[in-house]
Amino acid sequence: MNKIKKTNYSYIGIAFIILVFGIIFIPRIIDRISNNDISRQESRSDLKDENKVVDLEALVFIENNGVKRKVPPFSFTNQEGKTITNQDYLGKVYVVEFFFTTCPTICPKMNANLIQIQNAFKDFENFGVASFTINPDYDTPEILKNYAEHYGVTNPNWHLLTGKQEAIYKLANEGFYIYTAENENVDGGFEHSGNFALIDKNGFIRSRKDDFGNPIIYYRGIVSEAEKVDDDGVKEEISALKEDIKKLLSE
Repeated sequence: MNKIKKTNYSYIGIAFIILVFGIIFIPRIIDRISNNDISRQESRSDLKDENKVVDLEALVFIENNGVKRKVPPFSFTNQEGKTITNQDYLGKVYVVEFFFTTCPTICPKMNANLIQIQNAFKDFENFGVASFTINPDYDTPEILKNYAEHYGVTNPNWHLLTGKQEAIYKLANEGFYIYTAENENVDGGFEHSGNFALIDKNGFIRSRKDDFGNPIIYYRGIVSEAEKVDDDGVKEEISALKEDIKKLLSE
């Protein structure tokens, strides 16, 4: 008889503990669930935020003797006959290239890649491109306009620019350190780098770092995303450029 009573007391004690637990803790659990504040969701959210921080790692500034390199002042004429200066690009993220319309080698590849980039950012009013011709004697605004229409330039912030050759070459070689020169011994009569420069909203040249922590400074503009790697084993950097444009647009 005593054994039965003890057993009943044990059940009563356990029931009392369960009742207290329900009164105190169940409302708290329900409240956390209703506010989407459960531990499993917190851990997933934290992981997502950590990945976001890594993906949006800030791009570095390009420096000379500790001074951040900025786009030098310029003033040229675009394909519509309008004067465009560096001030017109302030507040915009843009890509810079040097090319010429009769280029038989790398320019068609470069501009096909830029068209792809243009289309990827067609919904961004603060994205643009600056294309400077290195053969301004031939590349008049009319020629540049036909070239733009042929390639499918639709971004109103993509200016194909012409002007005095000396000023353009100085901008390329001294302002951006992007090689440009006349050379009658090469196809087309001109030679130039196939690299793109990336400029932020404040006019500073920006880039990501390489595997050794050094700025890459420029992005290869010749190899397409579809190619992945060219015949010389050079990897494409258009996908990296797209990613970094997104980063600057979000700054």
